[in-house]
Amino acid sequence: MDLAKYAGAVIKNLREENGWTQTDLAKKVGVGKTTIANYESGTRSPNQDMLFKLADVLQVSVNRLFPVPDGVIPVTSSRKIPVLGEIACGEPILADENIEEYVETPVNGLPTGTIFYLKAKGDSMKPTIPNGSLVLIRQQPVVEDGEIAAVLLEDSNEATLKRVKHASNTILLMPDNRDYDPIVVTETSKARILGKAVKMTVDF
Repeated sequence: MDLAKYAGAVIKNLREENGWTQTDLAKKVGVGKTTIANYESGTRSPNQDMLFKLADVLQVSVNRLFPVPDGVIPVTSSRKIPVLGEIACGEPILADENIEEYVETPVNGLPTGTIFYLKAKGDSMKPTIPNGSLVLIRQQPVVEDGEIAAVLLEDSNEATLKRVKHASNTILLMPDNRDYDPIVVTETSKARILGKAVKMTVDF
């Protein structure tokens, strides 16, 4: 097996999972875009120091960049996914100020693009999402009617989980728990969709 081509394919896949361009990754590891392109095509192989730097930036074990020998059972690799807390006003969603912690998550089944966790607070989405659940969010600015989204309430800088319903020029944020009222998004009470809920984990 061509080790350079194998590593290049893994680097490309992980880069795309993070929603980064080759230029983005190049800046993060301190090389030119052409170098990343050569790594991904397998025409150039990263040296040992660069392999460790790439693994660190891509948040995987360096072993992920090497093929598994025949007869060896592979260990599922994981990524550190950020858990968002209070959203600092004016900051990018994944700014350090907004991140409470990181959770190691197996890469199998993770969606592509930028992802993060949001911790459910309260019981407005019960029984679908219990209080304290970690909900995996794929960052995107719009969702379809009826889908659960992470929504930033701009008045309070609070991120909430609600079903989104579009009604004429109004957006309703619908709880699954009927004891709670919908939140109406208006010009004076603004909100912004951060992303779509794609997966949930619950500690027992």
